[in-house]
Parts: sequence; C-alpha cells; structure tokens
Amino acid sequence: MTGRLVVLDVGRGAAMESQSGLQMLFPKIYGRFADEGCDRKLAFLVMHPASNFMGHYLIEPLARRRRAILALNSRYVANDTMLLLERAIQDLGAGVRFLRDRGYERVVLIGNSGGGALAALYQAQAEKLTIATTPDGRPIDLRPEHLPPADAVALVCAHPGRAFTLTDWLDPSVLREDDLLGADPDLDMYNPANGPPYDPAWLDRYRARQRRRNEDLTDWCVRRIRALETAPDPRALDEAFVVHRTMADPRFLDLTLDPSDRAPGTVWGPPREVNYAPNNIGRFTTLRSFLSQWSFSHSRGDGPARLAETTVPVLNVDFTADQIVFPSQIRAWSAAAKGRVEDAAIGGVNHYPQTDPGAVERLADILAEWADRHR
Repeated sequence: MTGRLVVLDVGRGAAMESQSGLQMLFPKIYGRFADEGCDRKLAFLVMHPASNFMGHYLIEPLARRRRAILALNSRYVANDTMLLLERAIQDLGAGVRFLRDRGYERVVLIGNSGGGALAALYQAQAEKLTIATTPDGRPIDLRPEHLPPADAVALVCAHPGRAFTLTDWLDPSVLREDDLLGADPDLDMYNPANGPPYDPAWLDRYRARQRRRNEDLTDWCVRRIRALETAPDPRALDEAFVVHRTMADPRFLDLTLDPSDRAPGTVWGPPREVNYAPNNIGRFTTLRSFLSQWSFSHSRGDGPARLAETTVPVLNVDFTADQIVFPSQIRAWSAAAKGRVEDAAIGGVNHYPQTDPGAVERLADILAEWADRHR
C-alpha cells in the first residue's frame, strides 16, 4: 500500500462526541501520507467531514506522479451524529500544519464531494477568522494558529454543502417527523400522478415545502436547546433525534431538471427504497449538530458563499454523469470564484469514479498539471 499512517493530536471537542473515553479526552485524527520521491514544493490534502478518505482513489495516482498527498480523516469519521463543522475545520488545520511543519511550500486542498464546502469554510476562516461560537451560541476556541492558510483549492465533484444537499433531498410529503410512512400524496415525488416529468408549478411548491421542513426542524432544534438549557433541573445539553426520508430530490428521476449525462436513480440504489431506508444522509443527528451541518439558515457550510470569501486559485472539476452533484451546483462554485477559477470536466463519470481507471488517471493529470501552474 502506498503511503504511511499519520496520527495527529487535535483539540478537545464536546462531551460524548465519541464513545471512546480515550478519544474524547485526548482526541487524535488519522491519515495516510504518500510522499515517497516527492519534492517539498507542493502537497495535496484531501479530507471529508465524515467519510473515510484513507483509501481515497487519488492517493496512488498522485503518488505515481510524484505529488505528495495527505488523505486525512476528521474526528467524525464514519459517524457524523455529533459533527460540528467548526470543529472539523480545526481537524483540517491540523493536516495543513503537519504539511507546513515538514517544509511543504504550497498546500492544495482537494475538496471532494462534501469536502468541497469544508475546504471552502476552512480557507475562508484561515484567511480571516470570524468564528467565536458554534451556531447554537456556545463558545469555540478557534485561533489563527489552528488554521494555517492553504494556497489553492481544487474542487472535485463538490456539492455546495451539507445543508443544501439535505434540503434538496428532504421528502416534503412527510406528515409528521415521528412518522416514517405517512405521506401527503400531492407532494410525493414517488407518486406516479405527480411525475416524472414534474410540472414547474408543482416543483415550486415541492421546493418551498422542502425548505419549510428544514426551517421547521431548525426552529425545533433551537427551541429544544433553549428548553434544555433553562430547565430547573438541567440534565442534558443536547439530544439525539432521527430525520426520516432524506432521499427525495426530483432530479433523481427527472433528467430534464438540471440536465446532464447522468442516468436516473442514485449511486446508492433506487431512490424510493433509499428514501425509506434506516440509514442515509442526515438520518441520525443531535440538536446542536443539526444546526452546524444540516440547517439551511444556521450552518456556515455554504460552500460557494465561503469560497467567495477566499482569495486563492480554484480548480472546479465536474463529473458530467454525477447523480449527486448537478450542473447548476458546479456553476455556483465557479461563479463564486470568478476571475480565479479554472473549470474542467470528465465526461461520463459518476460521483465515484473508481470503476473507470482511465477517468481517475485523467483526474490526477488535471490536478497535477493545474497545481504545477500555480506553484
């Protein structure tokens, strides 16, 4: 296997952020670092808020091109139940600092999928730190030394952020948040009477109700946090809950919406089945974590908005058959970095390109060539 294990110390998080007492009291994050035969001119760093990137498909291809790469996991790897984006950027900062301490002159953040919004938030705060609290109002000790700036951001099939994605995928036909099965047939995208194709007026109502559902969940989280904090006998600081049915974006079935090379469906299987499945995006969360990563109004993880606050060069790579990230979202990233962005596309590739080795090699070439031009 290419690369070696890297173990980095990071700042303490919230109580019970991990079920491991050792990880809670003395937290560490883990990564895979491939640098054999590489100079110290440039290194890539790829990280996702919760996915395990130690087996990322770009490690070997970039290493073969003699480009150093650190594939790093956050403290929330494989469990985003209590994830705070404000803490995740601190973890990303530990990776940048690791590379700087080893003498790398330039660091390029690869924002792959959900890592795009994370990289944008990180770089924005690294250039100008403004965060002093989490969205629920609790202080968080972020310091400039925790967030050394990177030199460029490469976006690879990056969606605009967890709150955007959840809102676009929320099932607005849900009748009650505690009812898995109840559905309003007039707002059910899986009701054949509604489409596909979907009528524009129906879509407007559908999207408005999705946004309303996110706002309702946000308002409930805020009220519940305040109730816990002001209880006469406070016994809890946070609360876990379930968000049912989060796989209901009409673009999954109607290819005339945000048209691309994609096939109908999702990378996880038939969307209606995934919608009712016991595990999917945002399914298990807590009040405070929902506000940080899933709330449309409270989350700071608006990728394009954060990217617009940065000054570094940007590469924006589109996979044209992506079933998760859609063309309008790719365009939003490019608009946010107008004048300093380079666009690239790899045709016929879905969100996970590992089944097409040629596409992965092409992506590695694009990244290496672009980064070399910005040394």
